[in-house]
Amino acid sequence: MEAIKEARAKLSYARISSRKVKIVIDLIRNKSVGEALAILKFTPKAGAEIVEKLLNSAIANAENNHDMDVSKLYVAEIYANQGPTLKRIMPRAQGRAFRIRKRTSHITVVLKEKE
Repeated sequence: MEAIKEARAKLSYARISSRKVKIVIDLIRNKSVGEALAILKFTPKAGAEIVEKLLNSAIANAENNHDMDVSKLYVAEIYANQGPTLKRIMPRAQGRAFRIRKRTSHITVVLKEKE
């Protein structure tokens, strides 16, 4: 029995909150790669461009490193975890300072072949 092949791509420290990315990645989970790319192309969200680039990387990994058939690929797993938060300060009235949290995320895509 042949082991199930999978191709991965991971983006660490993406300068976007994982909460914003999760909205986009929920749209393409368990879809074929062609359909997923089409959805991402026409999704007007900040995370769509980042996820599209990552998905293209995963497709290239599948094709070049694992000899997988691109037409049979689908998005088996995709998730975004919270990365470290960059903490900055914003000066406010009367000498106060407010904290600004610039959040990051780690996004992972796993592609598999349909039988």
